[in-house]
Amino acid sequence: MLTTKAMEANDGKPLPLYQKALCGLTAGAIGACFGSPADLALIRMQADATLSAAQRRNYSNAFHALYRIVGVEGVLALWKGAGPTVVQAMALNMGMLASYDQSVEFIKDSLGLGEAATVVGASAVSGFFASACSLPFDYVKTQIQKRQPDAGGKYPYTDPKCSVMQMTWIFLNQIQKIEKRIGL
Repeated sequence: MLTTKAMEANDGKPLPLYQKALCGLTAGAIGACFGSPADLALIRMQADATLSAAQRRNYSNAFHALYRIVGVEGVLALWKGAGPTVVQAMALNMGMLASYDQSVEFIKDSLGLGEAATVVGASAVSGFFASACSLPFDYVKTQIQKRQPDAGGKYPYTDPKCSVMQMTWIFLNQIQKIEKRIGL
């Protein structure tokens, strides 16, 4: 839908790569805002199995996890980690959607391959870029969502050693500060 509207504004011509990337970023942000509670429940349920028996939350299913999160932590807690989730989804969609459209154009125009080969080739390129763009953010997002404070009330993962992780961490910390300011 965003791509179609952008193409209409571009006189029906294919969009340049940066516009495709912006459409992907926007779609990822919108989708992640709605999907963040389900993602939180999934991460919490997966993390539960790795905890000691005393620390487990013992969710029986996703709906139970959502119900307990609201009951114990409040409704806004459903969007804990939403900032990193949104950033990860934006990166994923940008990498996937922009590279797919660009690959289809390249394969059709430059290589002249048939429909099936175009779809397979563009999908492979798209999958690679989606993974490459989103996996660093996905790792950090998962660590944020599943963490629990230690006995002193301090959260882990506040001093990453890797320079790439430090850059990602700084960016995501800024998003968390914004979330705190608005009450999430």
